[in-house]
Amino acid sequence: MQSIKSLDFKNMVEGGTKSLDINRAKIDELNVFPVPDGDTGTNMSLTINSALRGINECESESLSELALAFSKGALRGARGNSGVITSQIMKGFAVALKDKDEMTARDFAESLREGTEIAYGAVSKPKEGTILTVIRVMAETAIAITKKNKNLEIEDFLNQIIASGEDILGKTPDMLPVLKKAGVVDAGGKGLLTIFYGFLNALTGVEITAESIPDGNPQAVQTVSDDFFDNDYENITYAYCTEYFITNINSKTTLSDIDVLRDSLMQIGDCVLVIGDLELIKVHVHTNTPDKALKYALKLGELDSLKIENMLQQHRKIVAAREAEKPKEQKEIGVVAICAGKGLADIFKDIGCDLIVEGGQTMNPSVYDILNAINSVNAKHVFVLPNNSNIILAAGQAKELADITVSVIPTKFVPEGFSAMFAFDPNASVADNEKNMLEAIKNVKTAEVTHAVRNTRMNGFSIKDGDIIGICGKNVKACGSNICDVVADTINASKSDTTEMVTLYYGEDVNEDDANELLSNLQEKFPDIEFAAYFGGQPHYYYMISLE
Repeated sequence: MQSIKSLDFKNMVEGGTKSLDINRAKIDELNVFPVPDGDTGTNMSLTINSALRGINECESESLSELALAFSKGALRGARGNSGVITSQIMKGFAVALKDKDEMTARDFAESLREGTEIAYGAVSKPKEGTILTVIRVMAETAIAITKKNKNLEIEDFLNQIIASGEDILGKTPDMLPVLKKAGVVDAGGKGLLTIFYGFLNALTGVEITAESIPDGNPQAVQTVSDDFFDNDYENITYAYCTEYFITNINSKTTLSDIDVLRDSLMQIGDCVLVIGDLELIKVHVHTNTPDKALKYALKLGELDSLKIENMLQQHRKIVAAREAEKPKEQKEIGVVAICAGKGLADIFKDIGCDLIVEGGQTMNPSVYDILNAINSVNAKHVFVLPNNSNIILAAGQAKELADITVSVIPTKFVPEGFSAMFAFDPNASVADNEKNMLEAIKNVKTAEVTHAVRNTRMNGFSIKDGDIIGICGKNVKACGSNICDVVADTINASKSDTTEMVTLYYGEDVNEDDANELLSNLQEKFPDIEFAAYFGGQPHYYYMISLE
């Protein structure tokens, strides 16, 4: 291929967009300049996606019109320092391809040269070792090779300029101390090359995947060092990344007013970019006084697409994420409990469970759900509390598949699980814990109050669909139309002479006031028993009752 026509140009941009979308997280991880806020890949991706939308919305099939739509779309969607610079690089295509029906390698080279000049001109204080350096070297290479060979194939052309880009990208740590300290190449430059790999793959028919984008210069370090972010707040002099468009520009505004705005912003911040014309102006600045940045702009026109981001907070999130990724010391013993209901889950966590698997009656978790929980606890030995007879077998199968040793305590009800947890001692041996937990579940009896789903006769009760029923073990203990009456009857039929404590866990269909009122009534009805009520949030069951 010796020239790119309009359809090829569309495909090329789609390829660059997909390439950056796939790899933006990797580029985010490299982002340490001008501030370590981890969003370069995201900002560049949003920018080129907007550029692609500009092309797709263009009704013309003319290459020059598509290039203009590409440029305008990039500007409208430009995000962050890197995104705005990228939009200016892309503007070079609109300038160089004006009145062109096709793009040769020489036209492509001229587009890069124009884009380089526009991008450098847009930055108030150009810094070498950044995306600017990478595009400049690529443009210089492009001009040089097209002078030597006027009939250069597009594939050969792109391969050569990408190679020059990779070479200079590998040298960016030598140009910017902050990159060397972090052990990374420039994120913006890496993002730019990722776009160009997408251009090349799309034009040559190569499927674009994460694997189709080479890691680049093997000499260049590609991962931020573990300690870089620990104390790097000194690189964030100005906390607020402030961006906006100025639209509906006042009729009295002149080009010199735009220059005045740029100068004013440079007095209150850095990374200043003010680009556009008397129809549309894009502004980007890092500042501690975003209110002033907005006030200055309002003198020229109306504000649109306003965005203010706290880069200190972005940095904190990066630090927190990195801390979370660090391997934690493996504990001796952990516990996994299975239950349904936020309240029940919170109770299990409060009394020492490491991880909760959501599940219960009518919603049994799979073997692999339980297995994943076991392997996620980061313990040498894990106890599993199934808390449902239908889950015990699956827990046993997960035990056989686990990477560590596992004990399944055969709890059939959640109250048994709570009792087992109260007997659990993280400092005791596995054998002692297993013995104590198995003994503890013998001392608790569980009853449940729910509603019938069909007509039946059971344990002497004639039950109709919708009736409230109380169940203990496998037997129906009470039946009626009033929840409170059925709860009382169920407790009366289930308690023994040694019952001292009854705990109610009320479900998602019961409110706190009703539960407290029931508690008072039960205390009056059974004065020799101590009662307590807690939110369980379980589905299907109005009350889960623990008798001890």
